[in-house]
Amino acid sequence: MLSLPPAVRIYLAAGSTDLRKSFDGLRGLARSVVGANPLSGHLFAFCNRGLNRAKVLYWDTTGLCKIHKRLERGSFSWPPEGCSRASVEEEDARELALLLSGLDLATTQRRKWSERRTGAS
Repeated sequence: MLSLPPAVRIYLAAGSTDLRKSFDGLRGLARSVVGANPLSGHLFAFCNRGLNRAKVLYWDTTGLCKIHKRLERGSFSWPPEGCSRASVEEEDARELALLLSGLDLATTQRRKWSERRTGAS
């Protein structure tokens, strides 16, 4: 499970990305596709056309970091390009961890009690 502060946003670039891109190429995609500053501390996730490789780019205050995951079997359940939502989907750390472990988030249903309430109730 990823442990991230609540202020950190996680952006998934819908559709496929050429994962041969280096740090600078992915940083440019984060800036152009997401429209956010890659040095902001948020996470930017990309997936290849075969849906079996994913990269996550983030800034850790000293430099850019890149996590690369390759599935040995199967594929990620990545949002397709042109999906009903925008080309960028915002996820939380639990959803990203589940997505990168191979779970299809579209077929799962979050229970009412699993969400932490915010504000006074």
